[in-house]
Amino acid sequence: MTTVKVIGIDVTSAIVQGGGIGRYTRELIQALAQVPTVHQFRFFSAKPPSSPPVRNPLPTASHIQHYPAPLNERWLYRLWYRLRLPLPVQWVLGRLDLFHSPDFVLPPVAGRIPTLLTVHDLSFAHYPEVYPEPLVRYLNSVVPWSVGRATHILADSEATRADLVSLWGVPQGKVSVLYSGVHERFQPVGEEGVLTAVRHKYHLGTQPYIFAVGTVQPRKNYQMLIRAFQPVAAQWPHNLVIAGGKGWLMDEMMDEIARQGLEDRVRFVGFADDDDLPALYSGAALFVFPSLYEGFGLPLLEAMQCGVPIISSDASCLPEVAGQATVLLSPYDEAGWTAAMLNLLGDGQRRTKLVGAGFRQARHFRWEQSARQLMGIYEGLLAEGG
Repeated sequence: MTTVKVIGIDVTSAIVQGGGIGRYTRELIQALAQVPTVHQFRFFSAKPPSSPPVRNPLPTASHIQHYPAPLNERWLYRLWYRLRLPLPVQWVLGRLDLFHSPDFVLPPVAGRIPTLLTVHDLSFAHYPEVYPEPLVRYLNSVVPWSVGRATHILADSEATRADLVSLWGVPQGKVSVLYSGVHERFQPVGEEGVLTAVRHKYHLGTQPYIFAVGTVQPRKNYQMLIRAFQPVAAQWPHNLVIAGGKGWLMDEMMDEIARQGLEDRVRFVGFADDDDLPALYSGAALFVFPSLYEGFGLPLLEAMQCGVPIISSDASCLPEVAGQATVLLSPYDEAGWTAAMLNLLGDGQRRTKLVGAGFRQARHFRWEQSARQLMGIYEGLLAEGG
């Protein structure tokens, strides 16, 4: 007879972060809730904000309980990762047999239970210059500390796994790759009423557009994209639409737009609701993803499944996700990005070919498959931990 175990998961990012790791965590735990199991899940989170960025971020099921802490995320980070007070997560969750943190850092855990830590990328180690200096110091302190304490590590890609091994000397056997999936809600949207409503909501007007998604920060390489877009804007009526929350060094981005004379052609629409993303992808002529570094690159799969031709950076893990379904370019090849956008806008046959390849490539990535693999890793750690 299988013994019922209690698995704790930190779901703070699912509640407080709209995109990025927040979406990753939401999708993964929603899929995990559908995997048959005898075990119980206890979801830990910092005190939720009064206005969370997404509605109903957590799954509900008889084997899942949510335990919010009485302290907000800022205070928990101060206590756990700056002061490093040994206040265990069981203070909120009670008895546990395993604990999983899916967002880079591992809180103190009492006893000798196995712990699992997800490290999405090491961009702060590769490109410290694109982050605020205090953040780089903090991450270079707490992430290696968490990695050293964890029983096992999950990486989003083979590229991140290789970084952990080569940069920090983590044993290969301590790291497993768990690919993300793409939700089935990402499908081509053809209803004109829906497309028009989303255009109106984000003030896009009637002009065709090239689309990009991701927090507006230097690592996303939007300044290069804006420069590469300038010759495109001179020849085509398309605008460049960028959806993503404001990050850091936003002023430099706006200065670049002014230098290129593109104030009326580049639109920052802010964080886009998850429910609106399929229509935003579907309405685009092209999807562009020029990032300098990614842990996985989930927007590539979302765009593929919505039937949009893609131009992507070839950095880090992105070729793993892209396969043969995108135009891959160096994130530093500004002229190449200009040429690729111009070529694809003028070549309907090639766009159609890329869309078909994208549909086929996206089928390889499913959250159900990721959740089942994760449950297998949980079972292995529980068996080893007794």
